Amino acid sequence: MQEDLRTLLESLQSKASAGGKRKFARNSTRGPDFQTIHALVQCTADLSAEECFNCLRTGYESLPSCPCYGKRAATVLMPSCNFIFQVNPFSNKLPTEAPPPLWPPPPSPLWQSPPPLPPSPPPTVTARTVIITVVPTVTVVILIVCTFVILRKRQKRKHLLNPIESIHGDDTTTAESLQYDFSAIQAATDNFSNANKLGQGGFGPVYKGKLPNGQEVAVKRLSVGSGQGDLEFKNEVLLVARLQHRNLVRLRGFCLDGTERLLVYEFVPNASLDHFLFDSVKRRQLDWEKRYKIIGGIAKGILYLHEDSRLRIIHRDLKASNVLLDADMNPKISDFGMARLFTLDETQGNTSRIVGTYGYMAPEYAMHGQFSVKSDVFSFGVLVLEILSGQRNTRFRNGESVEDLLSYAWTNWREGTSSNLIDPILRGSSGIVRDITRCIHIALLCVQENAADRPTMAAVVLMLSSLSLSLPVPSGPAYSMHNVGNPENSLIQEYNSRMSRSSQNEVSITELYPR
Repeated sequence: MQEDLRTLLESLQSKASAGGKRKFARNSTRGPDFQTIHALVQCTADLSAEECFNCLRTGYESLPSCPCYGKRAATVLMPSCNFIFQVNPFSNKLPTEAPPPLWPPPPSPLWQSPPPLPPSPPPTVTARTVIITVVPTVTVVILIVCTFVILRKRQKRKHLLNPIESIHGDDTTTAESLQYDFSAIQAATDNFSNANKLGQGGFGPVYKGKLPNGQEVAVKRLSVGSGQGDLEFKNEVLLVARLQHRNLVRLRGFCLDGTERLLVYEFVPNASLDHFLFDSVKRRQLDWEKRYKIIGGIAKGILYLHEDSRLRIIHRDLKASNVLLDADMNPKISDFGMARLFTLDETQGNTSRIVGTYGYMAPEYAMHGQFSVKSDVFSFGVLVLEILSGQRNTRFRNGESVEDLLSYAWTNWREGTSSNLIDPILRGSSGIVRDITRCIHIALLCVQENAADRPTMAAVVLMLSSLSLSLPVPSGPAYSMHNVGNPENSLIQEYNSRMSRSSQNEVSITELYPR
């Protein structure tokens, strides 16, 4: 049966990797004893064809070491791909394409005989009388409509500005001082020229601008079709304008002009962390002292969002590209467009709109839409492992093979070989290796599969600042290879339950496929 299974999986490997956006394939084959083997494979949408092929090949090669090897049914879950095999047909069917629409009814004939008009009564008034009566009436109606439209627009604008003023309370900053004219921003960015374009954010491009007073700013121009409506825009203005911390990017102002929506931030000169961390040349500028300062700054910024600000905020998209570096390489967390606003007695929530980036999302959030402050703790743990290794979590290279960063870190930590994870640039004295190993330990505590086992950001900051504090032993991170005993709990059910949940953030992965 194993030989027939391997042949079937290898054929599906090629088919799924060439499957376009879905990267999904299923088939069956005749096995021994007249049994039919059914199999399903799938990769996440962010993988290329080659990465999908390699990920599935890694999963196939790991089968002999899996407890499920030799059994009649199993599910193998990898961070970026997965596959199922069983001898029973799958109980749930994948969604099929919608049937073609019914033929429209035949159009009505162009020429129809109009019904006979009733006989007109004899005219009793003159044309002059009609004009004198109708024209003033129409004029009054037009004036009433115009007045109503103008008042409605003013009311909408006041509705946006009043919450901003109330959230600042007795602060000196007001909504009027935050709002810019569109023409001023247009002039500051040279009409949003490509020469001033800094990058492409989740909801639109970001441009560098210079105001008339000489101040440099970063302007996020929200895309019309980005999916961010009035609610998200107001949310970001309300949240970011209120936050003031040395490790958070500060909002300088905003602009509303018709369909144009702009956010004006402070300009951070050194771009984002991923430009340094994942570049083989620029990474050499990040010695251990700078990386440790970046890790501590990010932790303090997230702690401020969770506990120290007047509002409890969950970022929900913490990643290397959302951490900017200033001229002194101090980290500043950016992009609160997907932050969830909490009152101070709320700690978790549930959403059907998943926003975030695959590889950084906590398992309970990615699979069930459940998020809490522990969701950000998980993302922080993944980010710390990337900073220490200098490699992306979804494409971690160990020699010639490509592995999952979390599983590689966990395996080496259990075997006492955590130094294998450390970026070769950082490998120096034993003292540095000891401090980095402690950071790996803290990161593994943050990425534990059970959210309740993860520390709070307050505990993380304490662990980072107190080297004498003893650390608890972490449990396994959020990756697994499980044996399937009940087909009802198969991956297909999760696929069907998540297909309708998506958003249009072009940077973050929001159209989920099962993992």
